Amino acid sequence: MEYREFGKTGLKPSLLGFGCMRFPTKLNEEGNRVIDREEAEKMLDYAYKNGVTYFDTAYPYHGGESEVVLGNAMKKYDRSTFLVADKLPMWKLERTEDVRDTFFTQLKRLNMDYVDFYLLHALNRNTFQKAKDIKALEEVIKLKEEGFIKHIGFSFHDDYEIFEQIVNYYDNWEFCQIQYNYMDTDDQAGDKGRELCLDKGIPLVIMEPIKGGNLASFSPDVEEIFKNYDKDASIASWALRYVGSKEPVRVILSGMTTFEQVVDNINTFNNFKKLNDKEEKLVQEVKALIKSKVKIGCTGCEYCMPCPKGVKIPYNFSLWNNYSMYNNKNFKKNYQSMEESAKASACIKCGKCETLCPQHLKIRDNLVLVNEDLSK
Repeated sequence: MEYREFGKTGLKPSLLGFGCMRFPTKLNEEGNRVIDREEAEKMLDYAYKNGVTYFDTAYPYHGGESEVVLGNAMKKYDRSTFLVADKLPMWKLERTEDVRDTFFTQLKRLNMDYVDFYLLHALNRNTFQKAKDIKALEEVIKLKEEGFIKHIGFSFHDDYEIFEQIVNYYDNWEFCQIQYNYMDTDDQAGDKGRELCLDKGIPLVIMEPIKGGNLASFSPDVEEIFKNYDKDASIASWALRYVGSKEPVRVILSGMTTFEQVVDNINTFNNFKKLNDKEEKLVQEVKALIKSKVKIGCTGCEYCMPCPKGVKIPYNFSLWNNYSMYNNKNFKKNYQSMEESAKASACIKCGKCETLCPQHLKIRDNLVLVNEDLSK
């Protein structure tokens, strides 16, 4: 397992971090879906025993059960031998007092005396403003001074402009967590955000390195590019190695759902190798091929909205593009589970959307194709 210096903290966490958002689940006696605790503990144990020291959870994961399962599974190990990251749910808070109340609820769920890394969760334009209004950061700093939190950071979901504001708002961010993978280098914080953190000496924790599993398997023509180069390497390993080759990446979170995924990831991070020039070009070739599968150049600007009949036009196109690009049936399932009024099939071809589209897309014709491809 590779371990990297984590900024000014003096810590060296494992490059692979265990994301506790996608634990395996099962139905309980009441018919509710809950974490399969036995299988989750088996996965956590295997990761820990194979060198993983960074475990990431959050207040809402699995309805709060994630924190409990993580705490119970790790209590048999010396607390000083692993690191726990947890997050403050900014969207839930209304008052300064809520910060402390929420944190101690989390600490109780974990059954721990402190948290190593604490993040203001999912900051964006709105939650960042709320954090300032209720002085959330100031309260988290107090908790650090009291010894309950060791290191302070934030996670992020918005565009680069807001990311830059947040990074520059506080001089003592000890780390931050962003979505980053070889398909999303220009989305959210992206490469510009990564380079900003490099300039400011802020370590990066990466979420969605496999883009929610979309970069773990492809259609045969895409997979062939990787398999012709290395038939033994998993498709997911390419995405992880790509992210691990970038600075200042220090931890790569993988939200693992099966024991087999844990084993595969451990194999990737044991004797971890950054991509060489040839492999980097190979990834870019795959990226180009995936992008060539885009069905329609909708940017999601929503100038076409609202639709008089309630059709969610950009969302329909997003599902269509993603299904074509990643060959993931979940996008088809998402379409089929939509309200009928929101589906492409509800279009009455009035044409209002096309008069407003800055891309001059043939929206009506393409909505017909969306329904043909996704409703089968």
